[in-house]
Amino acid sequence: MTHRVRGLVLRTIPYGETSVVATILTDQFGIQSYLVNGIRTTSAKRNEKAILLRPSHVLDMEVYHRDAKSLNRIREANWGKLYHHISGDVIKHSIALLWMEVLQHVIREPEPNSELFDFCEDCLGALDDADDAVTANLSLYFLLQLPRFFGFQLEQPEPLKEHELTILDLKEGVFTDALPLHGYYVEGSLSQLTAELLKVMQPYELSEIKMNRDARRKLLEAYLLFYALHVQDFGKLKSLDVLQEVLG
Repeated sequence: MTHRVRGLVLRTIPYGETSVVATILTDQFGIQSYLVNGIRTTSAKRNEKAILLRPSHVLDMEVYHRDAKSLNRIREANWGKLYHHISGDVIKHSIALLWMEVLQHVIREPEPNSELFDFCEDCLGALDDADDAVTANLSLYFLLQLPRFFGFQLEQPEPLKEHELTILDLKEGVFTDALPLHGYYVEGSLSQLTAELLKVMQPYELSEIKMNRDARRKLLEAYLLFYALHVQDFGKLKSLDVLQEVLG
């Protein structure tokens, strides 16, 4: 029995001499692994299918699905959404690859979550359309919003009183005016910028939040530390070094 699903390609790894295993987030079955045979050849038709299965691509698929199987198969796959800039823009492409790797580290069980799928697709669409100002802050928005689908999101800060010191405790996931005994926190302007970012409802609003490259880098690292503190065996992201090098 086959099912029509939408899928977001997270990763593709070689399998045997000519096949691949594609890790795909689907709207109906959550994260799934699909064995695709005979795709790594010089054939133009096969090469076109290999392009479809690159990370961050959104597909319309007809798949075979059995809950008990760790590897299912794709009967047919076509473009679900064509992006105009992500593949050709080195910064946007690097950002998309970071998001795909984060999703691999966070999603552990094949549970259906159409809202998560829609959020990821919407963020990729926003990235594709974004100007430089929005692009610069979009990874921070993605990393702050994604945890709400997994139950470990940061709490919104209370309104600040004048001259009140606010610290973002990454271990507890809260804003506080007390310095934590551990070292997992950010303070000062980084904490304030996070509070501003948490108020953002739509990606286009990100252009209103001004920060320099160093602040973005520190916040990106802090948010990934937050993930590492709350997601077991989150590990180091290979794509982070690539993105940092691209951004300079």
